[in-house]
Amino acid sequence: METKYFLYARKSSEEEERQLMSIEAQLAELAEYAKRENIKIVETFVESQSAKYPGREVFGRMMQSIVSSRQPVGIIAWHPDRLARNSIDGGQIVYQIDMKKIASLKFPTFWFEPTPQGLFMLQVAFGQSKYFSDNLSENVKRGFRQKIRRGEWLSLAPFGYVNNLKTKNIEPDPIKAKIVGKVFKEYAQGQHTLQSISERLNFWGVVGKNGNPLAKHTVHNMLTNKAYIGILTYKGECYEGGFPPIIPRATFEAVQKIIIQRARPRKSKLKHDFPYTGLLTCGECGGAITAQFAKGNGGLYRYYRCSKKLHTLQKCTQSYLRDDLLAGELGEMLQNVAICDEEAADARKLIGYWEQTAASTSQSFAQELTAKLKATEVKLEKLVDTFLEGNIEKEIYCRKKEELIKTKMELATKKQNLGQKGNNWIEPLKELVELAHSAGKQDPTKDFTAVKSLAEKIGTNRKLVDKKVVWKYRPEWQIIHNYKANPLTVVSVKVPPELQLLGICTEWGGRWDLNP
Repeated sequence: METKYFLYARKSSEEEERQLMSIEAQLAELAEYAKRENIKIVETFVESQSAKYPGREVFGRMMQSIVSSRQPVGIIAWHPDRLARNSIDGGQIVYQIDMKKIASLKFPTFWFEPTPQGLFMLQVAFGQSKYFSDNLSENVKRGFRQKIRRGEWLSLAPFGYVNNLKTKNIEPDPIKAKIVGKVFKEYAQGQHTLQSISERLNFWGVVGKNGNPLAKHTVHNMLTNKAYIGILTYKGECYEGGFPPIIPRATFEAVQKIIIQRARPRKSKLKHDFPYTGLLTCGECGGAITAQFAKGNGGLYRYYRCSKKLHTLQKCTQSYLRDDLLAGELGEMLQNVAICDEEAADARKLIGYWEQTAASTSQSFAQELTAKLKATEVKLEKLVDTFLEGNIEKEIYCRKKEELIKTKMELATKKQNLGQKGNNWIEPLKELVELAHSAGKQDPTKDFTAVKSLAEKIGTNRKLVDKKVVWKYRPEWQIIHNYKANPLTVVSVKVPPELQLLGICTEWGGRWDLNP
């Protein structure tokens, strides 16, 4: 009786196991081979899946058909490695040959007869296929590790970068990188949610593959991607990237802090618009300031009050405060540190002077940065040696390594910026002047997000007591507040530039001195 054959063609879908022989080419070659050898093909099985691990659906269906067939059948394939690259699938083929279910195997590139010698050679071919697959996987992994050591990006560049085929790495896209920087800066200032960031990106033409605005989880992944600060991650471990960062580390960390704070928002069936909740605490009992609606005089009003949920010895006596009165208090606090257009222009002029002369005074700071950079590299080497010796758990190792890499990259960036920007205190000082300039232009009754963000930046220990907003000014804002309170008095703060205290300049007073 003539043996009927099953034709099986397979091509791997895995990146590390690319095949030169396509399925179409296999089918064409096997059809020609079957015609030449007078082989009758009764059914064709085709699939695109790796044979490295058992569990292929089409292969399993073919083996089930072989087992349930009343007559022995044969299999025609391009090569034994198309049938199996693992010991279980190879064992199934050999076992069905022993059970006389498979009468023949035909390969254009391999000889086989159902004899002891033929079975031995078939098992050798299966073993070679498994060895090739295992060895190929190890070579690919070794190649990945080597690329990571060189700081090369392994896949498609994230948004804001482009793949450079010459350097085999990624580099910032001139336009998209600016968009990423703008998104991070605005989110770090508390101006947006994930949804509003998606709408902002949509306005700039950044959408998904289907043309719709980016989903919130996509925006979340973007805002938490360490690639934007020059760090690449492989299997949970961080490595120093060989590509320039787009985002300053301080901005990135500020964004991560906001994301963590918003990770578990309070759930409410009704959506109320209480923009200043979470900003203040009660000055009497320390409880949170909450808000509610109240009807009166023919209208609906918003009131802010102490939640009075803290168990204290004395009952909290703080009363309600209408939202427009609270907005007025916040506006007054912002005016205490706001500078006018003329003062802002003078400040920018002075900062420009400092920026030009900072390079001549940065040599000692550069030496200090070099010493810190070398010390960090030594710590990193000791950490790796400790991990390789098995004296530290991988989770702790990965966390400490990420911290050291961030420190190393931050120091390297500061050292690089010394010759470009004079010193790292200038950029924060510029931002301080711009914020102080914008503080007087914000309307607390309309610009809720901006006012709340400014209040969080300006003051600490923010409280509401006796219907008054009070807080402790941060050091850099205290200087501005002192000047605003008595502009005729020169408030001097002698701070060497290399200390990099945010926003603290050499001299702030009633007159800007261009020769500090």
